[in-house]
Amino acid sequence: MEETKKTPGQERRDALLYNPKNGYDRLSAQDEIAMHSYCEDYKKFLDLGKTERECVTTAEALAKAQGFQPLTAGMSLKAGDKVYRVNRGKSIMLAVIGSAPLSQGANIAAAHIDSPRLDLKPNPLYEDSEMAFLKTHYYGGIRKYQWVTIPLELHGVVALKNGQNVQVAIGPGAGDPVFTVDDLLPHLAKDQSQKPLGEAIPAESLNILVGSRPFKDDEGSDRVKLAVMEILHEKYGIVEEDFISAELEVVPAFQAKDLGLDRSMIGAYGHDDRVCAYASLAALLELNAIPTKTAVCMLADKEEIGSEGVSGMQSAAFDTFMSDLCDSQHTPLKRCYEASFCLSADVTSAYDPNFADVYEKRNAARVNYGVGLCKYTGSRGKSGASDASAELVGKLRKVLDDRNVIWQMAELGKADQGGGGTVAVYMAQRDIDVLDAGVPVLSMHAPFETVSKLDCYMTYRAAQAVYLA
Repeated sequence: MEETKKTPGQERRDALLYNPKNGYDRLSAQDEIAMHSYCEDYKKFLDLGKTERECVTTAEALAKAQGFQPLTAGMSLKAGDKVYRVNRGKSIMLAVIGSAPLSQGANIAAAHIDSPRLDLKPNPLYEDSEMAFLKTHYYGGIRKYQWVTIPLELHGVVALKNGQNVQVAIGPGAGDPVFTVDDLLPHLAKDQSQKPLGEAIPAESLNILVGSRPFKDDEGSDRVKLAVMEILHEKYGIVEEDFISAELEVVPAFQAKDLGLDRSMIGAYGHDDRVCAYASLAALLELNAIPTKTAVCMLADKEEIGSEGVSGMQSAAFDTFMSDLCDSQHTPLKRCYEASFCLSADVTSAYDPNFADVYEKRNAARVNYGVGLCKYTGSRGKSGASDASAELVGKLRKVLDDRNVIWQMAELGKADQGGGGTVAVYMAQRDIDVLDAGVPVLSMHAPFETVSKLDCYMTYRAAQAVYLA
């Protein structure tokens, strides 16, 4: 069939105007097959990694299967070597050594593997009116009303005084019970319904219901609490005091599922930011050629609370890892940093027509338009942003276009409406050029978030392109 000849006006439009298209209008049949395969693996990663510790355990197992070896100080490294290091069980760093010296820099993808959740308090278990509850302290930016009356699981670790760590996972196994946070019935919620949304569910009412059956053959107080503690002691060998040295996280009991009649989306807990973490990890593990520059994947903890602590991006753990790589080539760390590039792989907000008033539509990321590039994040007057340079954005555009990666520019809502932060600013503080890029998310920070399969796959392809640049 003969193609319709374009008018001069149409040719000028194509040449001069920016007109992004839906990714499905550009996706090849081969890429669509690869996309579905990739997303099935991603869903498995989500179900295995409900916490940052579980993500690290899963990532380490995947890395070992691909021939990665633990990095030790003083190790001799050559091009093609694959190494990794786990930081305190909560973050992991991996690298594939490139053919060029580290004095020419590294190509880095940095994401975070912590997600908003409910943490148990150090002294959580109590009984009231013959029901047993666990007190929680929410972690990260949650909307508290979203966490009531949904099924919940309990994951984490209990550190005993004898040095033993007891792994806890209640909810994901076949036949496991689940938990919940109660809410008022509408018949009695008149006063609650008149409160602002952010105040209707106070933080101290986010108490996890864990039992109601009293302990037999006992006439003392707190018989339900005692019965719950007896169950935990039989299963895990712990006593109530052991909660003091425990990290137990309450997470939604949802599995990752295809969403929509067309199965074009994935609904799950923890897309922020495990969707970008998995993309960064999978792209590194599947490198089938020695990269020119050393390729580094950083999966950090604590981003949701400011990247603080020894497992966060502000920690020196990343510098130590990179320094050990550089020492193997007698390269000063600062020389490597100033020649490096980092893709700060973090999610952005997808335009939602149901809440159009908070978005600036021309600059909002859209579902199925590919990985979202964010020149700056921050809030209001770009506060807290690293604000990538024009040269850096131009360079990444070419890298992605050369590999047919579908991408779009993105901004997190109207200028005065809100905003957010990523690990980008902490990479910039290290004198590393950095640009944010990630998957647009609907219902971000909710217990059940939504992403597009196409955008997931293109974020993986973007990480691949950066590693091989």
